[in-house]
Amino acid sequence: MPAGHTTGHGRSSRRGRRAQQRAERRKRLHRTLLAAAAVAAVAATAYAVVPLDDASSASDSVAAPASGAPGTAPGTSGQDPAAASPSASAGSEGSSGSRKPSGDASKPGGEGGGPTAGKTPQSGPGTFAASSRAGQPQGKGAARKWRVEVEDGSGVDANAAAQSVEKILGDPRGWIRDPAYGFQLVGAGQPVDFTVKIATPTTTDRLCEVVTPELIGETNCRAGHTVVVNLKRWLEGSPQFKGAVEEYRALIVNHEVGHEIGRDHETCPGPGKPAPAMMQQIKGLLGCTANAWPFDGNGTYLSGPPVP
Repeated sequence: MPAGHTTGHGRSSRRGRRAQQRAERRKRLHRTLLAAAAVAAVAATAYAVVPLDDASSASDSVAAPASGAPGTAPGTSGQDPAAASPSASAGSEGSSGSRKPSGDASKPGGEGGGPTAGKTPQSGPGTFAASSRAGQPQGKGAARKWRVEVEDGSGVDANAAAQSVEKILGDPRGWIRDPAYGFQLVGAGQPVDFTVKIATPTTTDRLCEVVTPELIGETNCRAGHTVVVNLKRWLEGSPQFKGAVEEYRALIVNHEVGHEIGRDHETCPGPGKPAPAMMQQIKGLLGCTANAWPFDGNGTYLSGPPVP
């Protein structure tokens, strides 16, 4: 056979080997692409399940254990749950105390300083403006220092809301009726024992870690040393509570601050009797009558059986 000459069979063998090599390369490329896609999917899933924050919190249905160090101004130690959210502006919590809220208690919404009920914003940026008001100690006990912060865009004036909360905490039917308790509203930049945040329903759900379907967008909570007040409840009250919106605001404050001072849930003591302030009245009254205050006008504690 002449040199360099190949038979048809030899050419077919080489073409077969080349085809086999191309097939192997395609298989390796396919496996590489599948592996890369799997890695990307796992990474995306891991990102999706990372929580926005790790704050100890609970909705109105559960009393949260105290967490964080009292006596610190917001933004001075630790990270506030709102600041931990990607939607919060950098440094917003730390600088909120220097903001000067505008408006006064005469704006729509009464002394609570909010817009007309029924026009409640459902979500906001997760950043807050602090009240600058300061007050005198209330009650005979050691004064727990506190301040109000309202979510930007909520329409609520922080100073007007602080005035409203201060009036509730200083009422003789409130917790100061017990000589063990005392409160004091402090100005911007001062250390506090707890903060009252008024937040839109969506932000409230995040701060309170609400997962119960019927409570989503509806409830309030205490998260660590933060009393989280749902803007919807602050402006519109609750269908389960027969009374003025201002009275329901008193129930929110008395119930959640009650958790802050160590009180647990109670339930209805009997048909026709006043519901305890520590009862979860948003879930129904169980035959009791709506009531916002821990004590009656005579100084009697309006108690109920403890909730296991």
